[in-house]
Amino acid sequence: MTRSRQEHPADDTAHTAPTDSTESTESTARTPPALPPPPSPAPPWAVRSAQLITLIVLPTALWRLAMVLGFPSGYTAAGFVPFDTPGAKLWMLALSVVCELLALLSLGLVRPWGETVPRWIPLVGGRRVRPLAAVVPAAAGALALTAIWAAMPLWWTYPHPDMTPTGRLLVGVIYQPLVLWGPLLGAVTVSYYRRTRPA
Repeated sequence: MTRSRQEHPADDTAHTAPTDSTESTESTARTPPALPPPPSPAPPWAVRSAQLITLIVLPTALWRLAMVLGFPSGYTAAGFVPFDTPGAKLWMLALSVVCELLALLSLGLVRPWGETVPRWIPLVGGRRVRPLAAVVPAAAGALALTAIWAAMPLWWTYPHPDMTPTGRLLVGVIYQPLVLWGPLLGAVTVSYYRRTRPA
């Protein structure tokens, strides 16, 4: 009887003693993973290219807004008739706003808000932007814009009977810079990808 009572406490101690490996595993599980280092700043040429994109879109936007306000903007009286309707004015206004917003999005490829979602945006604010989430649409946009405006240098080879000679010259001049939109966006996109791709 006495011998069995002495051996029993020893058994209890063996069962309740903690192991170092368990504590080490729990401590490791509670340690958050290290965040990747922030990308390097955009090179000056990429910053200037993104800023230039917002400027080359502006003249055509202002030209369309003038037509929305009722100015022929280089069209003859008969040529301006299709643009002097509520539907046409709404389309030109929307097109001007959308083009300028898309141009402004190019700045996200060279600014911190294109690498980390601004905190004021619900649900995703403060999170890092996945590089491909910005690179894929930007690259697709660059290809599309390059294709859309590639024929613009041929503007003066086509007749424009609905425009005055001065209007034909004006429109040709203010639309020519759009040829650069796609290539500039493509170059800035490549720079963004190189800075933000995983090591």
